[in-house]
Amino acid sequence: MPRPTRQRILITGASSGLGMGMARRFAARGRDLALAARREHLLEELRDELLAAHPGIRVVTAALDVDDATAVAEGVPALAAELGGVDRFVANAGIGKGASVGTGAGWANRATLFTNVLGTHAQCEAAVELFRAQGSGHLVVVSSVASVRGMRGTRTAYGASKAALNALAEGIRSDLLGTGIRVTTVLPGYIETDINVGRRGPFTVDLDTGVDALVAAIEREPVRAYVPEWPWRPVSALLRVLPLPVVRRLT
Repeated sequence: MPRPTRQRILITGASSGLGMGMARRFAARGRDLALAARREHLLEELRDELLAAHPGIRVVTAALDVDDATAVAEGVPALAAELGGVDRFVANAGIGKGASVGTGAGWANRATLFTNVLGTHAQCEAAVELFRAQGSGHLVVVSSVASVRGMRGTRTAYGASKAALNALAEGIRSDLLGTGIRVTTVLPGYIETDINVGRRGPFTVDLDTGVDALVAAIEREPVRAYVPEWPWRPVSALLRVLPLPVVRRLT
């Protein structure tokens, strides 16, 4: 069945990388946008760029630190109200700090776990509360193919945080079955973004290619999507069954 057009879209982590790329693609499709991130000046520059390129849309922005659950609980409905409502919420904000466990950089791993897990949880709480009130909506949780198996080195905490998001999104999806609220988990592979510096590997794609695949997947509103679908769907299936020494060499 055809999906409804999600005209009003809120994207977190929109000041760079995938978030900024998604904002540009959705703006080109004529969607109205609410953009949130910590770096407000970059959001304002992006807003001005989008409005100049697509004068028929609306774009509102707000500084938001997802580590602050109270700020998220208050800021998301305020931003949604400024836009006139939200039909789709893309929980994209996250970080990629990390180090091998036990090497003296536990602070970096804790920061990643805190932001990616608790920060995304705060976003989901705020988004789903809005959607429950209106009886419809589309929640998109941005995970990673790094969540499929335990990762080594700088990716250990990052992969663990994204695995937690898979379970979080599935639990929310289960809770909302039969309602007008849809939940999609997207698992990007290696895409050339700042968060992936030092983590790029085989099959890395440029940012434009990755964003195009990501937006196309989100528009389909599947339960789960690998981005790009090829090769990451078969690669992810393979990773699940390979012995750990082989996974270690591949990742």
